Amino acid sequence: MLIDIKARIREEDVAELLEAAIFPDPQRIEQAVLTYENDAARQLYGYEDQGDLIGMVGFSVDGGSSLTIHHLAVHPECRGAGYGRGLVLELIELKKPREIIVETDEETVDFYRNIGFTISSLGETYPGAERFRCHYLADLEDGE
Repeated sequence: MLIDIKARIREEDVAELLEAAIFPDPQRIEQAVLTYENDAARQLYGYEDQGDLIGMVGFSVDGGSSLTIHHLAVHPECRGAGYGRGLVLELIELKKPREIIVETDEETVDFYRNIGFTISSLGETYPGAERFRCHYLADLEDGE
């Protein structure tokens, strides 16, 4: 079950996961922390197993129920066990967004493709680094 961990952003276990989701640049990491601390629209949820933080997802939702994932990370020892997929699927169930948008790199794009996101290339946004826009349109049944 996802739990709100935004107030814990400076705790070591949360900070380590956030760092894993960001290019390893101390200024970018600190900027992300400050954004979560100061922007009420930014939300940060985590998944714990037996008291240990396994993964986290940082996101925002606009007024039209479009959800943007800004950060997603799973503890290195737990990767490949379905926790990342579980985080995204639980987030969909919890927030019931109309759509989800994520921008990611070549290393992670297949993760989103395998969940059912539509992928489009944004080109080489950084020298030698192609970025991708991943889009998930919720299956809203019965006019929900």
